[in-house]
Amino acid sequence: MGMILNPFWKVIQTPMTKSVMAEQLIFDLPLETAFGRQDFFVTGANATAVSVLENWQSWPMGKLVLSGPKGSGKTHLSNIWAELTGARVIDAMALLDVNLGAQITAPLCVENMHQIAGISALQEAAFHLHNMMMEQGQTLLFTGVGIPGQWGITLPDLLSRLQGSSLTELALPDDSLLCAVMLKQFSDRQIKLDPKVMDFLMLRMERSFETVSHLVSELDRQALVHRKPITLGIARRALDQLKPVETFHD
Repeated sequence: MGMILNPFWKVIQTPMTKSVMAEQLIFDLPLETAFGRQDFFVTGANATAVSVLENWQSWPMGKLVLSGPKGSGKTHLSNIWAELTGARVIDAMALLDVNLGAQITAPLCVENMHQIAGISALQEAAFHLHNMMMEQGQTLLFTGVGIPGQWGITLPDLLSRLQGSSLTELALPDDSLLCAVMLKQFSDRQIKLDPKVMDFLMLRMERSFETVSHLVSELDRQALVHRKPITLGIARRALDQLKPVETFHD
Protein backbone atom coordinates (compact mmCIF):
# COMPACT_ATOMS: atom_id res chain seq x y z
CA MET A 1 0.00 0.00 0.00
CA GLY A 2 1.36 3.39 -0.94
CA MET A 3 2.33 6.06 1.53
CA ILE A 4 0.48 8.93 -0.19
CA LEU A 5 -1.04 11.00 2.59
CA ASN A 6 -3.95 13.38 2.37
CA PRO A 7 -2.65 16.99 2.25
CA PHE A 8 -4.81 17.85 5.27
CA TRP A 9 -2.35 16.06 7.58
CA LYS A 10 0.42 18.05 9.27
CA VAL A 11 3.45 16.11 8.06
CA ILE A 12 6.78 16.57 9.82
CA GLN A 13 9.01 15.43 6.97
CA THR A 14 12.58 16.10 8.08
CA PRO A 15 14.44 15.94 11.40
CA MET A 16 14.76 19.26 13.21
CA THR A 17 16.84 20.35 16.14
CA LYS A 18 14.82 20.74 19.29
CA SER A 19 15.29 24.53 19.25
CA VAL A 20 14.08 24.78 15.66
CA MET A 21 11.13 22.47 16.40
CA ALA A 22 10.07 24.58 19.35
CA GLU A 23 10.44 27.89 17.53
CA GLN A 24 8.71 26.77 14.33
CA LEU A 25 5.87 24.69 15.75
CA ILE A 26 4.84 26.89 18.61
CA PHE A 27 3.38 29.54 16.32
CA ASP A 28 1.57 27.15 13.96
CA LEU A 29 -0.80 25.46 16.38
CA PRO A 30 -4.47 26.35 16.95
CA LEU A 31 -5.60 27.81 20.26
CA GLU A 32 -8.54 25.41 20.59
CA THR A 33 -8.57 21.70 21.34
CA ALA A 34 -9.33 19.89 18.11
CA PHE A 35 -9.14 16.31 16.90
CA GLY A 36 -9.39 16.64 13.14
CA ARG A 37 -6.92 15.67 10.46
CA GLN A 38 -5.24 19.06 10.53
CA ASP A 39 -4.39 18.57 14.21
CA PHE A 40 -2.78 15.16 13.88
CA PHE A 41 0.97 15.30 13.34
CA VAL A 42 2.45 12.78 10.93
CA THR A 43 6.03 11.52 11.27
CA GLY A 44 7.77 8.25 10.61
CA ALA A 45 6.32 6.98 13.89
CA ASN A 46 2.74 6.95 12.62
CA ALA A 47 2.76 7.53 8.86
CA THR A 48 2.07 3.88 8.02
CA ALA A 49 -0.97 3.71 10.31
CA VAL A 50 -2.30 6.98 8.89
CA SER A 51 -1.97 5.67 5.34
CA VAL A 52 -3.68 2.38 6.22
CA LEU A 53 -6.64 4.12 7.86
CA GLU A 54 -7.01 6.53 4.95
CA ASN A 55 -7.23 3.51 2.64
CA TRP A 56 -9.94 1.84 4.73
CA GLN A 57 -11.87 0.63 1.69
CA SER A 58 -8.96 -1.70 0.90
CA TRP A 59 -8.89 -3.49 4.28
CA PRO A 60 -9.03 -7.28 3.83
CA MET A 61 -12.43 -8.55 4.99
CA GLY A 62 -13.35 -4.97 5.89
CA LYS A 63 -11.73 -5.01 9.33
CA LEU A 64 -8.57 -3.77 11.01
CA VAL A 65 -6.84 -3.70 14.39
CA LEU A 66 -5.07 -0.45 15.32
CA SER A 67 -2.60 -0.99 18.14
CA GLY A 68 -0.13 1.20 19.95
CA PRO A 69 1.14 2.20 23.39
CA LYS A 70 -1.08 4.13 25.76
CA GLY A 71 -1.42 7.75 24.69
CA SER A 72 0.04 7.12 21.24
CA GLY A 73 -2.84 8.77 19.40
CA LYS A 74 -5.16 5.82 18.81
CA THR A 75 -8.27 7.72 19.93
CA HIS A 76 -7.37 10.77 17.88
CA LEU A 77 -6.69 8.67 14.79
CA SER A 78 -9.81 6.54 15.20
CA ASN A 79 -11.94 9.68 15.54
CA ILE A 80 -10.41 11.02 12.33
CA TRP A 81 -11.28 7.73 10.68
CA ALA A 82 -14.83 7.98 12.03
CA GLU A 83 -15.17 11.46 10.54
CA LEU A 84 -13.79 10.20 7.24
CA THR A 85 -16.14 7.20 7.05
CA GLY A 86 -19.21 8.32 9.00
CA ALA A 87 -18.46 5.62 11.58
CA ARG A 88 -19.67 5.35 15.14
CA VAL A 89 -17.10 5.07 17.95
CA ILE A 90 -17.85 3.10 21.11
CA ASP A 91 -15.73 1.90 24.00
CA ALA A 92 -15.37 -1.84 24.46
CA MET A 93 -16.31 -1.47 28.13
CA ALA A 94 -19.69 -0.06 27.05
CA LEU A 95 -20.70 -2.97 24.80
CA LEU A 96 -23.27 -4.24 27.29
CA ASP A 97 -24.84 -0.79 27.53
CA VAL A 98 -25.70 -0.35 23.85
CA ASN A 99 -28.06 -2.03 21.43
CA LEU A 100 -25.64 -4.05 19.31
CA GLY A 101 -28.15 -4.36 16.49
CA ALA A 102 -28.31 -0.59 16.22
CA GLN A 103 -24.54 -0.36 15.70
CA ILE A 104 -24.33 -2.36 12.47
CA THR A 105 -25.86 0.11 10.02
CA ALA A 106 -22.59 2.04 9.49
CA PRO A 107 -18.84 1.55 9.92
CA LEU A 108 -17.84 1.14 13.55
CA CYS A 109 -14.80 1.60 15.79
CA VAL A 110 -14.57 -0.32 19.06
CA GLU A 111 -11.90 1.24 21.26
CA ASN A 112 -9.81 -0.14 24.13
CA MET A 113 -10.33 -3.81 23.47
CA HIS A 114 -7.48 -4.64 25.86
CA GLN A 115 -9.65 -3.46 28.76
CA ILE A 116 -12.13 -6.34 28.42
CA ALA A 117 -9.51 -8.90 29.41
CA GLY A 118 -11.10 -11.48 31.70
CA ILE A 119 -14.64 -10.11 31.27
CA SER A 120 -16.49 -12.91 29.50
CA ALA A 121 -19.78 -11.04 28.94
CA LEU A 122 -18.02 -8.19 27.14
CA GLN A 123 -15.97 -10.60 25.07
CA GLU A 124 -19.15 -12.42 24.03
CA ALA A 125 -20.70 -9.09 23.05
CA ALA A 126 -17.63 -8.13 21.02
CA PHE A 127 -17.71 -11.51 19.27
CA HIS A 128 -21.39 -11.18 18.33
CA LEU A 129 -20.89 -7.58 17.22
CA HIS A 130 -17.98 -8.63 15.02
CA ASN A 131 -20.07 -11.33 13.36
CA MET A 132 -23.05 -9.03 12.78
CA MET A 133 -20.83 -6.35 11.25
CA MET A 134 -19.24 -8.88 8.92
CA GLU A 135 -22.64 -10.27 7.89
CA GLN A 136 -23.80 -6.74 7.06
CA GLY A 137 -20.66 -6.00 5.08
CA GLN A 138 -19.79 -3.08 7.36
CA THR A 139 -16.26 -1.92 8.09
CA LEU A 140 -14.95 -2.57 11.59
CA LEU A 141 -11.99 -1.04 13.43
CA PHE A 142 -10.71 -2.31 16.78
CA THR A 143 -8.14 -0.44 18.89
CA GLY A 144 -6.09 -1.54 21.87
CA VAL A 145 -2.77 -1.33 23.67
CA GLY A 146 -0.49 -3.95 22.17
CA ILE A 147 -1.46 -6.62 19.66
CA PRO A 148 -4.59 -8.80 20.09
CA GLY A 149 -2.58 -11.71 21.49
CA GLN A 150 -1.60 -9.45 24.40
CA TRP A 151 -5.14 -8.31 25.23
CA GLY A 152 -5.99 -11.16 27.56
CA ILE A 153 -8.90 -12.32 25.39
CA THR A 154 -10.04 -15.67 26.75
CA LEU A 155 -12.90 -16.33 24.32
CA PRO A 156 -11.21 -18.43 21.60
CA ASP A 157 -13.68 -17.48 18.87
CA LEU A 158 -13.18 -13.75 19.49
CA LEU A 159 -9.41 -14.09 19.71
CA SER A 160 -9.27 -15.96 16.40
CA ARG A 161 -11.36 -13.23 14.71
CA LEU A 162 -9.09 -10.52 16.06
CA GLN A 163 -5.90 -12.30 15.14
CA GLY A 164 -7.35 -12.92 11.68
CA SER A 165 -7.78 -9.17 11.17
CA SER A 166 -5.21 -6.96 9.48
CA LEU A 167 -3.02 -5.09 11.95
CA THR A 168 -1.43 -1.66 11.85
CA GLU A 169 0.64 -0.26 14.69
CA LEU A 170 1.48 3.19 15.99
CA ALA A 171 5.17 3.14 16.86
CA LEU A 172 6.78 4.74 19.87
CA PRO A 173 7.05 8.48 19.25
CA ASP A 174 10.18 10.09 17.84
CA ASP A 175 11.44 13.47 19.07
CA SER A 176 9.74 15.40 16.28
CA LEU A 177 6.38 13.90 17.14
CA LEU A 178 6.81 14.31 20.90
CA CYS A 179 7.73 17.95 20.42
CA ALA A 180 4.75 18.59 18.15
CA VAL A 181 2.31 16.85 20.51
CA MET A 182 3.63 18.71 23.54
CA LEU A 183 3.42 22.06 21.80
CA LYS A 184 -0.13 21.31 20.66
CA GLN A 185 -1.15 20.51 24.23
CA PHE A 186 0.40 23.75 25.47
CA SER A 187 -1.38 25.63 22.69
CA ASP A 188 -4.70 23.95 23.59
CA ARG A 189 -4.24 25.49 27.04
CA GLN A 190 -3.30 28.83 25.47
CA ILE A 191 0.23 28.63 26.89
CA LYS A 192 3.17 30.04 24.94
CA LEU A 193 6.39 28.25 25.84
CA ASP A 194 9.91 29.66 25.68
CA PRO A 195 11.94 27.45 23.28
CA LYS A 196 14.68 27.22 25.93
CA VAL A 197 12.19 25.62 28.31
CA MET A 198 11.13 23.22 25.55
CA ASP A 199 14.76 22.22 24.99
CA PHE A 200 15.18 21.64 28.73
CA LEU A 201 12.11 19.40 28.89
CA MET A 202 12.93 17.40 25.77
CA LEU A 203 16.37 16.52 27.13
CA ARG A 204 15.04 15.23 30.45
CA MET A 205 11.53 13.82 30.01
CA GLU A 206 10.48 10.21 29.48
CA ARG A 207 9.88 9.51 25.78
CA SER A 208 6.16 8.74 25.86
CA PHE A 209 2.85 10.44 25.09
CA GLU A 210 1.60 9.60 28.56
CA THR A 211 4.48 11.54 30.09
CA VAL A 212 3.75 14.48 27.79
CA SER A 213 0.16 14.66 29.04
CA HIS A 214 1.16 14.43 32.70
CA LEU A 215 3.97 16.93 32.24
CA VAL A 216 1.86 19.53 30.44
CA SER A 217 -0.83 19.27 33.13
CA GLU A 218 1.73 19.66 35.90
CA LEU A 219 3.41 22.63 34.20
CA ASP A 220 0.04 24.31 33.73
CA ARG A 221 -0.77 23.73 37.40
CA GLN A 222 2.61 25.07 38.52
CA ALA A 223 2.26 28.17 36.34
CA LEU A 224 -1.18 28.88 37.82
CA VAL A 225 0.10 28.38 41.35
CA HIS A 226 3.03 30.74 40.82
CA ARG A 227 1.02 33.10 38.59
CA LYS A 228 3.76 33.52 36.04
CA PRO A 229 4.89 32.05 32.71
CA ILE A 230 6.61 28.67 32.69
CA THR A 231 10.28 29.18 33.50
CA LEU A 232 13.19 26.76 33.74
CA GLY A 233 12.64 26.67 37.50
CA ILE A 234 8.99 25.72 37.09
CA ALA A 235 9.95 23.12 34.48
CA ARG A 236 12.51 21.62 36.86
CA ARG A 237 9.93 21.41 39.67
CA ALA A 238 7.38 19.79 37.35
CA LEU A 239 9.88 17.12 36.32
CA ASP A 240 10.70 16.51 39.99
CA GLN A 241 6.98 16.11 40.77
CA LEU A 242 6.68 13.36 38.17
CA LYS A 243 9.86 11.50 39.14
CA PRO A 244 8.17 9.21 41.70
CA VAL A 245 6.05 7.68 38.92
CA GLU A 246 8.14 8.35 35.83
CA THR A 247 11.80 7.73 34.96
CA PHE A 248 13.61 10.61 33.28
CA HIS A 249 16.81 10.35 31.29
CA ASP A 250 19.46 13.10 31.21
